[in-house]
Amino acid sequence: MAELIGPRLYSCCNCRNHVSLHDDIISKAFHGRNGRAFLFSHAMNVVTGPKEDRHLLTGLHTVADVYCGDCRELLGWKYERAYDASQKYKEGKFILEKSKIVKENW
Repeated sequence: MAELIGPRLYSCCNCRNHVSLHDDIISKAFHGRNGRAFLFSHAMNVVTGPKEDRHLLTGLHTVADVYCGDCRELLGWKYERAYDASQKYKEGKFILEKSKIVKENW
């Protein structure tokens, strides 16, 4: 009998709360505060902080920090607004830092 395999997930490094699906990765070529980061189309079981304007590598963006919904570990940020037309594709997307998430069901 074959085992049922669930979706590949990413979880909070601190408490293992599921925060995103592997299938929602848009790009692995991003940088966060602490190194490599992934751009996700969706995140789950997270809460966002207040919106603020930040000068990032690709220009000025309005972002909101993203925290684990269970333990409140800072995981990355959500792009709320991009001021440069070439960066508009990031709006509504999530950056999760590789050092803050772990793989589940791989």
